[in-house]
Amino acid sequence: MDYDTITREDRDGMAIITMNRPDVMNALNTQMRAEITHAVTAAGNDARVVVLTGAGRAFCSGQDLGDRANTANLNLERTLRDEYIPMLMAIVDCPVPVIAAVNGTAAGAGANLALVCDVVIATESASFIQAFTRIGLIPDAGGTWALPRTIGLQRAMGAALFADKITATQAADWGMIWEVAADEEFEAVWTGRAAHLASGPTEAFKRVKQVMRASHGNSLDEQLKLEGQLQGQCGKTRDFKEGVLAFLEKRKPVYEGR
Repeated sequence: MDYDTITREDRDGMAIITMNRPDVMNALNTQMRAEITHAVTAAGNDARVVVLTGAGRAFCSGQDLGDRANTANLNLERTLRDEYIPMLMAIVDCPVPVIAAVNGTAAGAGANLALVCDVVIATESASFIQAFTRIGLIPDAGGTWALPRTIGLQRAMGAALFADKITATQAADWGMIWEVAADEEFEAVWTGRAAHLASGPTEAFKRVKQVMRASHGNSLDEQLKLEGQLQGQCGKTRDFKEGVLAFLEKRKPVYEGR
């Protein structure tokens, strides 16, 4: 598939997907949502880690409201069902880890696109804004699921009701995101994190993602059984054998991702 609104760069096991509409702060339109869905799905089959980031000064400003004609006739329920849900679930269901490298403003659906990723790394000058009530809407794109689980009900309510800007540092302090990097070090930090995952025990990482995601809907008994099942699978991988051998030989393991 040829992409017009995003780019994909492959680098040493990493698939770097960049939203590429910097003139509109990478606002999401129908084509971009379809291209992200396709790119993430494809990368899950041939990469060991996926990075989602933005071109220019923003990560993503959310739904593209620039076309007044389309916005006036927008069926939001249908758009969420047919376009947003496939994009978000492509990230959730991607078998390999997905890092959101938030290079600037992440607003509205753009903030929640980042939060649905497995790990969020933000540059210090980035911010997250649940901007929906500013135009008479509720948070969507998974925000009402992710926010209460990451920052608690009170902070989720405040973020949604007041639509205040949440700085990257504040988001990290609240547990909304994993890490904040100084602006001048940001690319080196997320690249290093992605490279770590791309050279690690991929089959274990896949199952970490699976078991952590499943925990929200499982009882303790169900989760313990799933842990046992997935750990048994990990124990049969070549990477587990390599990890143990490297530990015994006091050397750095060389993982092949299988």
